[in-house]
Amino acid sequence: MPWTQNVRSKGELIALQPGQRPQTIQSAIAGRIEQWYVQEGQKVDKGDTIVRLSEIKDDYLDPDLLTNTQQQLDAKSASADTYKSKAQTLENQLAAIKANYRLKLMQATNKLLQSRLKIRTDSIDLFAVTAEADIAKIQFDRIQTLFEKGLRSQTDMENRRIKYQETQAKKISQQNKLLTSRNEFLNAEIELNALEADFREKTAKAASDRLSAVSAMYDAEATAGKLRNQYGAYKVRTSFYYIIAPQSGFVTQAKQVGIGETIKEGDEIVSIMPEVYDLAVQMYVKPIDLPLFEKGQKVMIQFDGWPAIIFSGWPGISYGTYEGEVLAIDNFISENQLYRVLVKPRPSSHPWPEQLRVGAGIKAITLLKDVSVWYELWRQINGFPPDYYKTTVTGNAKNEKK
Repeated sequence: MPWTQNVRSKGELIALQPGQRPQTIQSAIAGRIEQWYVQEGQKVDKGDTIVRLSEIKDDYLDPDLLTNTQQQLDAKSASADTYKSKAQTLENQLAAIKANYRLKLMQATNKLLQSRLKIRTDSIDLFAVTAEADIAKIQFDRIQTLFEKGLRSQTDMENRRIKYQETQAKKISQQNKLLTSRNEFLNAEIELNALEADFREKTAKAASDRLSAVSAMYDAEATAGKLRNQYGAYKVRTSFYYIIAPQSGFVTQAKQVGIGETIKEGDEIVSIMPEVYDLAVQMYVKPIDLPLFEKGQKVMIQFDGWPAIIFSGWPGISYGTYEGEVLAIDNFISENQLYRVLVKPRPSSHPWPEQLRVGAGIKAITLLKDVSVWYELWRQINGFPPDYYKTTVTGNAKNEKK
């Protein structure tokens, strides 16, 4: 008589995809419950409002928080624009100072050159007047000698004296002109130096004012950026006052109850079971039986609440069981010191009942090797584990080998 070795295990129904499993909705902010829009067991669609919260933190109690923050942001942005315009004006002023300096520098340089040329001209004139004065003195001395000898008249001598005195006057006058020209040259040099000093002072002041304006502009822009981020954070925070459903499903349990109750950040509010989900089974096996499991292996499942007649050694005559196949096997042990095995419906078998719900209990029988009943009795009496075997699945055919 043949007997099919098997491994029995228990488990429960779960949703196959993580996004289809029951989930809890948490509050992103601390607040006070003001109004409920759903009740337990109610169906909700994605985006439906579940509960409305109000603010409890002092930093966000201002009813015009967004408006006031926007006004501060506009003021800082306008201040940054003003400083930017001021910096541009000072830059234009600096360019004008440089252009004006180039013109005045050319004017002062020309004036210095004129003074230098005037000194040269006056020096030549002084040399000519000095030579004329020396000649006049020689002529006067000659006339005076002739007058003393009686060879020249008194009138001739007086005319020569007058001529001599005129040349001396011209010489003194030319010396004064030369000194004046030299003073003008010195004044031109002083004026040129003063022009350069004034230019450096004005450019330094304009550049300093421009850098101050630019620094103030950057500071205003940084403050405006912080206010812009703050405004965005405030605006996003206002959307957290309404807790909405992340997907369509059914409200299974309200974690928080009442009106006026305060909650903290991250507190659970409600749990939702998605409307659409694919069922799977998670069962737990002993570590000693884990080597007997592999992907694609056939599993007979009895669901709680569904009557069944099971002959574990003769699966062909069992009634009320459903077929599944191993989908995944955990590589780490669970907290219950058992390994978790995930089973999905077998495509070629009878579909699982539509009335099944996530969380229902199951009993699973994993089918192994066919042996004689006497061998199985001997194995059970001696406490030996089932025979290890490997399953090879090709299409819909299943070959077993030891």
